[in-house]
Amino acid sequence: MNGWLALLGGGEFTFGETEEADRAWLEKCPAGPIGFLPAASGSIDYGKHFTVYMKEAFAREVEIIPVYRDRDARRGRNCERIRDCAAIYLGGGVADHLIEALAGSPAREALATKLASGGVVVAIAAAAQACGAEVRSVTGSRMLPGLGLLPGAVIEANFDPGHDRRLRKLLEGTAGAFGLGIPAGGALLLGPSGTFEAVGTVFRLAGSEGDLEPLVDDSGDDAEDGDGSNGSNGSGGSNGSDGSNGSDGADGSDGADGSDAADGPAVIPPQLGERRGA
Repeated sequence: MNGWLALLGGGEFTFGETEEADRAWLEKCPAGPIGFLPAASGSIDYGKHFTVYMKEAFAREVEIIPVYRDRDARRGRNCERIRDCAAIYLGGGVADHLIEALAGSPAREALATKLASGGVVVAIAAAAQACGAEVRSVTGSRMLPGLGLLPGAVIEANFDPGHDRRLRKLLEGTAGAFGLGIPAGGALLLGPSGTFEAVGTVFRLAGSEGDLEPLVDDSGDDAEDGDGSNGSNGSGGSNGSDGSNGSDGADGSDGADGSDAADGPAVIPPQLGERRGA
């Protein structure tokens, strides 16, 4: 992967909660509009509020890419928009809706190609969870294939390290090799050659019985057991659409498991997938 995959834990940009996390991924972006993809929420207003926020806070233009359902994700023009925008922002909402729209589609492949070719893909809350290997559906306890942009991972957004039982349950009996807990106000940016940056404290779980460990960038002073001291106070949202219900997957009927992602998915940094001190 030559680009950046930014996973944001959740939060409200309308209250300024996401500014530091958003600044981090925007620093990776070339000039040009940010493409906003609303499939997870299905909300027209969300895109409008995000457009105002990007303009006022960062002087960046936004192009709303009208992918709301699977037929939209098959349209060539929308895939061209994904290709041409400086970055793609997958808005929050319900992961089921996002996966139902994108799984196995040309738009999903366009996202993978964007990462492989040096572009930036951002996903917040429910959308961040959908980027992993599997997610739990909002309709029940069943696990569903994710989009596989970060293969081997199961991701919990709006994560509270004091209550990690949900993340541990996600790892039980799933295809996920490791878990990531990203609190509201946190972000994990995965870049070329396995590099990564953490905004705030992001947590890694090597297995359902493993120790919950803070994840920090090795490019800092000493990353062995860092405490995420490059913290942030926010990570994305609008009108509640990135809220705590963004923890789940899709109906899975045509879901992608990430195995067909060719060269598009993120390279997994060894710090994510391996147990420290092993």
